Amino acid sequence: MYKGDGTVSKKIMIVEDEEAINDLLGMNLEAAGYEICSFLDGNTASDYLRDKPDCDLAILDMMLPGKDGFALLPEFEAVGIPVICLTAKGDLASKVRGLKEGAEDYMVKPFEMLELLIRIEKILQRHGKEEEICIQDVVIHPRERKVEKAGTEIYLKPMEFDCLLLLAKNRNIALSREELLHALWDTDFTGETRTIDVHIGRIRKKLGFQDVIKTVPRIGYRLEAAQDS
Repeated sequence: MYKGDGTVSKKIMIVEDEEAINDLLGMNLEAAGYEICSFLDGNTASDYLRDKPDCDLAILDMMLPGKDGFALLPEFEAVGIPVICLTAKGDLASKVRGLKEGAEDYMVKPFEMLELLIRIEKILQRHGKEEEICIQDVVIHPRERKVEKAGTEIYLKPMEFDCLLLLAKNRNIALSREELLHALWDTDFTGETRTIDVHIGRIRKKLGFQDVIKTVPRIGYRLEAAQDS
């Protein structure tokens, strides 16, 4: 889908038979700037794949009415669409089977939305499908790891860049300080959440983003931007 700023949003296919989860995925992916198409059963998803759709990634439940997720994996592989399995089937045999039969990643329900979004980003990076992000007069170049404001490059320290990129890719979504720490470092990080506040303060000052990166009281931060900005 053309966004009007010279870029094209990435399209993600959702195949999930539980309507509540399907809607939750769609809402969060659209808020993060993705275009979506969703299906509630394996047969209609299979019919859609026959037309070789222009999708960048798929989120696939394994237990579906009609064709199940395992039966669909070869069809996704045939049209070159990478797949994240998102399922309640958490046994080792199912995980091994899913990965051996072509899935890029395998997540077990219940899941954290931020973790799923990060895994999506990583797969798009591996497949060379990551695009620049424009927010007002700021352009973020993920692959080059550089930021420009009004055409002038602005130096960000590595962790500042990673923090900005994470907020930008999840724009309009409130992220807690704990979620940011977990995503930017790892589960073993023992530092204080104030570390995030320091990085956010520097990013705001360097980019003039005082009104773009909002503080969410008692939670964390939210980068506010139109999806076509």
